[in-house]
Amino acid sequence: WSSTFFGPTKIRESLRKLAELFDDTIKEKVEAVIAKYDPQMQAVIDEVRPRLEGKKVMLYVGGLRPRHTIGAYEDLGMICVGSGYEFAHTDDYERTAPEMPDATVVYDDASELEMEQFAHVLKPDLVASGIKEEYVFQKMGLPFRQMHSWD
Repeated sequence: WSSTFFGPTKIRESLRKLAELFDDTIKEKVEAVIAKYDPQMQAVIDEVRPRLEGKKVMLYVGGLRPRHTIGAYEDLGMICVGSGYEFAHTDDYERTAPEMPDATVVYDDASELEMEQFAHVLKPDLVASGIKEEYVFQKMGLPFRQMHSWD
C-alpha cells in the first residue's frame, strides 16, 4: 500500500487507509478532520477547476511524484497525457500504471529533446517537471510547474 497526500481525493483515501490500522476512535477523528477540511479544499477546486477542466498535463518528475501527483491534477479536472521517470525501476512503473488514465504515454529516462518531441505530439497545456526541463518548455511557450524545489 502506498499513501499520497497530493490532492484532496488522495488525502482522504490515505487518511482512511491509515485509520484502518487503528480503533474506531481514530477512524472517527479522521472522518472529523476530513469533514472539517473538505469545504476548504473544495472551495479551492471550485475556484480553479472551471479554468482547468479538460486541460492536459504532462509530468516528468523524480521519486514517487509521477504517480502521486496525477490524482491532484485530476482533482482539478486536468487529464494526464504523459508521465515518466528519469531513474525508475520496474516496480515504479507497476505502481504508477494503475494511477494513470488509459492511453497515457509513459516515458523513461527521456532527454530534453525527447521531452520536447513528446510535447509537440501530446500538446499539453501544462508541463510539470524538474529544473533541467524548465527552459525547454519555457522556450516552447508552455506553462511550466517546477516540481523539484517547490518554489
